[in-house]
Order: sequence, then structure tokens, then C-alpha cells
Amino acid sequence: MRPSGRAADQLREIVLEPEVARYAEGSCLAKFGHTHVLCTASVEDGVPPFLRNTGKGWVTAEYGMLPRSTHSRMDRRRTADSGRSQEISRLIGRSLRAVTDTKLLGERQIRVDCDVIQADGGTRTAATTGGYVALALAIQHMVKLGAVQKSPLTGSIAAISCGLYKGEAVLDLDYDEDSSAQADANFVLTGTGGLVEIQGTAEGEPFSEDQFLALLRLARKGCSELTAAQNAVLANG
Repeated sequence: MRPSGRAADQLREIVLEPEVARYAEGSCLAKFGHTHVLCTASVEDGVPPFLRNTGKGWVTAEYGMLPRSTHSRMDRRRTADSGRSQEISRLIGRSLRAVTDTKLLGERQIRVDCDVIQADGGTRTAATTGGYVALALAIQHMVKLGAVQKSPLTGSIAAISCGLYKGEAVLDLDYDEDSSAQADANFVLTGTGGLVEIQGTAEGEPFSEDQFLALLRLARKGCSELTAAQNAVLANG
């Protein structure tokens, strides 16, 4: 039995609340159970130096945790500058660029900020999933304004965690499971099932190929459900 009482292949309650930030071109509050992440997308003129005069745009991300998003307060500057925050920022940015034709952006940058308000496991997957919604809404805004002729999005992405908990493959780990799992993995998939990124770690004994494939099957199921939730939100954008 999972601590939450969920079935092995059951997501937490998922809420993707769009347009929660008044001034951002696109925004989404992603709630995976008790994990809440505010994602905002900002459109900026200009690109990083390595892209100047190329005609191409850029999509990047910044991830951070608010000081009291966890059980005890964290130092704001340490969390912002930590290697973990930088690694997750790069993961989100890579994932978003995987489904963006940056040539269609012109020399503009879209910066997606993902701020963890409350953490209960799976913050990077909630940030990636909500970050895509914020990005897509910002691009819808650009199309409406005529800033771009057509959407540069070539697909969608969603992310979910899976792990081995008490020997069983389970979907969407919360903190109680993640902190005692025998193995955990994060999967980023496109809406059509393409693999964008996989991060997996054995916390004790190595896990087998069959166990990995069981985690992948769960991830595909979870990401399919997340993609449907994203599409429902964006259809009303």
C-alpha cells in the first residue's frame, strides 16, 4: 500500500491553473498533489550573445524554491545558486526547446520562471509540465498580437516521476515515497510519446532492465494523462 493510498499507476490530483500572473505573457500554477509550482513565461526582445544576428530565438528556464516551500526555511540565496537549482533549470530549458522551432521566434527570448511555492516531491516534473503550459500561452499571446506569424511549437512535453517503492513500480512519487524509494526516475516525454530526457538513479541495489521498462510504461501512462490536461487548458487559451 502506498502512503497516499493511491494505486500504483495513479497520479496525484493534478491541477493546471492558467493565467494566474497578471503581467506575464503566459502563466500556469501547476499542482501535483501538495507540490505547487508557479510557472511564468516572459517574452523579451533580444537573444543571448551567441545567437545575435542569426535570426533565431531562444527559450530558457530558471527554477527556484521559495524559502518556506519545505518543512524548514531555506536560505533564499543558497537555493537560487545551488547546483540542484541550476541542473533543474537546464533540464526544463532543454525540454522546452525540444518542442520549439526557435527560427520562428525571430531574435526574441522566452524565459520561463518556475518557482516552487510548496514542495512534496516531484517539483521538477511539475515545473516542466506547468512550464510548457506557460510557454504555450505566451506563444498564443504572441500570435494574437502578430509578433509571430505562426506558433513555433512543434509539439508538447510533459514530465513525471516514477520509482520503485517497496519493490513495486509506482507513478508520481510524493515526498514520503521519494525519500525511501529503492530507485527513482524522472521522464520527459512529448505528447506523441517521444523521449526527451530520462534521469534515473538506484538508491540502493541496482535495478533491472525489466524494472526500468515497468517505470517507462508508467511514465507513458502518466504523461499521456498530463498531456490531456495540458490540451484542455490550452484549448481555452
